[in-house]
Amino acid sequence: MRRRRDPLREKALDYARQRHNDYGENPKSSRRNIRRNKRAPLRAERHRARQDLAGAEGVLVAGLGEDVEQRWMRRRSKIGSAAFWGKLADAPLDEWVTGRLERRVRLGIDDAATAEERIERIRRTRRTLGRVEPTSRSGHY
Repeated sequence: MRRRRDPLREKALDYARQRHNDYGENPKSSRRNIRRNKRAPLRAERHRARQDLAGAEGVLVAGLGEDVEQRWMRRRSKIGSAAFWGKLADAPLDEWVTGRLERRVRLGIDDAATAEERIERIRRTRRTLGRVEPTSRSGHY
């Protein structure tokens, strides 16, 4: 039987476990853009290879094949593989909420005392957890 956690510890675990997209995109566009950002450079590389290899068609001329191969390798080295792009990690929910509260005070939307009280409540919740990294149960990406 699973032992029941107290609500404060449960909330601290939720704050540490949950992540929020820090880049400002909605989750659907992030999922779509990840695939697009991996796909585009590889497509461009295939296009360049097809263009370079088109010069090697026809009658075999000595040295032409090596020229084409060297040109292709030189152009390819600039692009590399899709490894140059990577998704940045999402922000932990407690840090994101704290940042939003600070922003609301800066813009004059919220009262500074009220926001500071809320931020302190989040910090207390974070200290309850003791900064133990929980296992991720996120279903995103």
